[in-house]
Amino acid sequence: MSLTEIAHDSRGNPLEVVEHMVAGNNWPFERAGEDELAIVVTGRWTNYQVSFTWMSEIEALHLACAFDMRVPDPRLAEVQQLIALINEQLWIGHFDVWTQNGVVMFRHALLLTGGAAPSDRQCEAVLGSALDACERYFPAFQFVVWAGKSAREAMDSALFETAGQA
Repeated sequence: MSLTEIAHDSRGNPLEVVEHMVAGNNWPFERAGEDELAIVVTGRWTNYQVSFTWMSEIEALHLACAFDMRVPDPRLAEVQQLIALINEQLWIGHFDVWTQNGVVMFRHALLLTGGAAPSDRQCEAVLGSALDACERYFPAFQFVVWAGKSAREAMDSALFETAGQA
């Protein structure tokens, strides 16, 4: 056994940190396997299906956050254009659309190379940034998919900030 294998074996599974964080927030979750944890988080617009996956071969904790929206083929090109516009605004993570099933999701990975272990705060920050991005841009996806708007119109609506309360 090499030194890197010993260092890797001595470290716990990073999903244990995520599981602790999720349990502390009383979110329903399920361990889909040794290397995957699935969570359901209720947002303002919809429920988010969040998956944390430990990818040991590249030493990364991957997060995928999907919402219940299927992109029909006629709207796929416009949704892909919207994703490009949104991703230009993001500092970390990105949106994707899985063309085989039309699901939109936010993805991000936390690199834990060299035996690094994630902290509670890092896991909270990764999940928080995913949920913030999904909450912010979900209406734009709705505008494109359900209202037939262009990517630019949807983006302008999503970035419109109101002052005060009515």
